[in-house]
Amino acid sequence: MLDHKKAMEKVKEVMEQNNFSGVVLCKQDGQTLFQLTRGYANRSDELSNDVNTRFGIASGCKIFTAVSIAQLIEQGKFSLESRLQDVLNVTFPAWDPQITVHHLLTHTSGIPDYFDEEVMHDFSELWKDRPVYRMQQPRDFLPLFQHLPMKSAPGERFHYNNAAFIVLGLIVEQHTGVPFASYVQEHIFKRCGMEDSGYFRTDQLPRHTAIGYIDAEDGSWASNIFTIPVQGGPDGGAYVTAPDMIRFWDALQGNTLLSEEMTRNLLTSHAHDEDEEHYGLGVWLELEAEKTFKCHVMGFDPGVSFMSGVYPEYGVQLVVISNQDSGPYPITLAVEQMLRT
Repeated sequence: MLDHKKAMEKVKEVMEQNNFSGVVLCKQDGQTLFQLTRGYANRSDELSNDVNTRFGIASGCKIFTAVSIAQLIEQGKFSLESRLQDVLNVTFPAWDPQITVHHLLTHTSGIPDYFDEEVMHDFSELWKDRPVYRMQQPRDFLPLFQHLPMKSAPGERFHYNNAAFIVLGLIVEQHTGVPFASYVQEHIFKRCGMEDSGYFRTDQLPRHTAIGYIDAEDGSWASNIFTIPVQGGPDGGAYVTAPDMIRFWDALQGNTLLSEEMTRNLLTSHAHDEDEEHYGLGVWLELEAEKTFKCHVMGFDPGVSFMSGVYPEYGVQLVVISNQDSGPYPITLAVEQMLRT
């Protein structure tokens, strides 16, 4: 059992050192060890973050897309080995016909990405010539990558890929007949009891939602409204609260969203990158001595940073969520160091 007082004091210290803005929530065996808040959800009005503040989580919601696909697989709509060309009525002229759903879920498809993190570093650069307010649904992203050539052969290597999850979202829409965000709201958020979560438009944020802030070196700041798509989708951009994220982990680990077998498949390593970071289906895995130390998701956008994971051997669930570009990593590291000692 984590020493909750010692852990809380250490996390407080790291939050101060890094001028953290956001929420940290840690539970063990269903009991809250600590929940801490710091900074402003709205700087102009000096509205403080609290534990029920909604935050954007960027790519942290790729796991919702993976669960959506897994649910459709369990319904018999298609399989992990189904070819893309057989499950989606969209033409990709330069792509390999052997790409499968499994390739897309594990970042091993070799398809081009609209934001290639191997060569691009500033997400906001994408929107200098494309108004963010036009990026409202998965289909809006197709012109950014639909006609580009393959980067590598399917299954050849791991290459983190946002476009692959856009494609997965289009598959969900085709096989359910409803918009992707609506499907997740009904079949994941509602089922988990995530009442405060959603794919909200940045120009129509509901109450108790943190504005994302971009800080400049001269001390000035701006909101992130012009640097991220107006509405999130299958590759990122949902808003959640820290307690809602715990509810998601509870539902996933409790086989409420998927069968036990499919959940195990989701949380099993299917690929790994050059740094030996492992990946399941829409979720990162950290392995130690052939055991899973951590199953986790993370997301970073301008004005957004998020890390959340479960530590199966310790019964621990951790959510670190911020409305600034950085902050969750040193806090997560501090908690993990205490787990290991």
